[in-house]
Amino acid sequence: MESLITAAARALEAGDPLGALNRVALRNDAPSLALRGIAMAQLGDLAKAKTLLRSAARAFGPREAVARARCVVAEAEIALVSRDLSWPVKTLAAARATLERHGDLANAAHAGHIEARRLLLLGRLDEAERTLAALGNSALPPASQVVRELVIAGIAIRRLRTTDARTALDRAGHAARQARIPALMAEVDSANLILDTPAARLIAHGSEHPLLLGEVERLASSTALVVDTFHHVVRRQGVAVPLGTRPVLFALARLLAQAWPADVTRDRLIGGAFQARHVDESHRARLRVEIGRLRTQLKPLADISATKQGFVLAPRKTRDVLVLARPNEEKHAALLAFLTDGEPWSSSALALALGISPRTVQRALEELARSNKVQCFGHGRARRWMTPPVPGFPTGLLLPTPLLKT
Repeated sequence: MESLITAAARALEAGDPLGALNRVALRNDAPSLALRGIAMAQLGDLAKAKTLLRSAARAFGPREAVARARCVVAEAEIALVSRDLSWPVKTLAAARATLERHGDLANAAHAGHIEARRLLLLGRLDEAERTLAALGNSALPPASQVVRELVIAGIAIRRLRTTDARTALDRAGHAARQARIPALMAEVDSANLILDTPAARLIAHGSEHPLLLGEVERLASSTALVVDTFHHVVRRQGVAVPLGTRPVLFALARLLAQAWPADVTRDRLIGGAFQARHVDESHRARLRVEIGRLRTQLKPLADISATKQGFVLAPRKTRDVLVLARPNEEKHAALLAFLTDGEPWSSSALALALGISPRTVQRALEELARSNKVQCFGHGRARRWMTPPVPGFPTGLLLPTPLLKT
């Protein structure tokens, strides 16, 4: 019977969950429960997988600490894929420490990669990088190497280092081919698409065109004055003026930049920045005040001059003024960006990732659902949100060595 356990574990390593289930589907001993749990996770039934893994962890005896720790690691990966970002990280850390003490370095590294992926989703790039550095890079199985390189690529993409990202994805692709796991190959291909898909729009001189991520990176080092709608800053090379807490000032800066080198009429500035339908003297007085505030904020980078019709932007030390805009300026674009990864998110996880209140996220999700841009399933705490269509199964739910190897 042990040969069936070994064969099932090898089938899981090869990305064949149905082959694993054929060998252990009718067994209820602890090793079989654990393998069935991982197989169900690979097939997309995460709720059933979690139940099986918890049952397996309880069924393993007190002397089987390593097997229990592997179940914890598998459950943590399920939590990551189901975007349960509040899953207790201390439990994962304890399991990782157990695996390290008993010499299971491959699964210990896999636990570290799960933590790094969670930190990446939360935007905590420095912590994710430190977690990877502490793991080292020696003698990792190909499947685990793929996960590591995908995290490295994700960090590089977030930091606009496209050359580093492509290098990491090339390494990930090589490791995925060695692992011969189609799901991992598909995940690498999907990550590569990010670098070849328009990431922003460049607006200048009254026209616009899409930009790839590499072009956005080059723009960051250019001498142009850039109004960045992603981060709500106005910048040129190393000098940046943040306006994220001053939405009216940022709206005025964008309107002036989009029209440059022409001026913008007062009525258009009032309508765009104040959302006023009918302009009166109170709006004109407010515009003068806000333009004065903006002029003070932008003093290191540009001046704002009055014209007969309105105002014009006058950049310093450059002849280029550009607006870097999102590809789609949907009201809730940042939230939709997280949901387009194809995985189901809870509203609490989205709040953690976006750094805003859960109630604000819930209101935004309800608004998007009314316009059929997102859909939900489940109820209460089990409710999850995603963009249609629902994907067939999650990727990457694979321990790098047989679960029950001793």
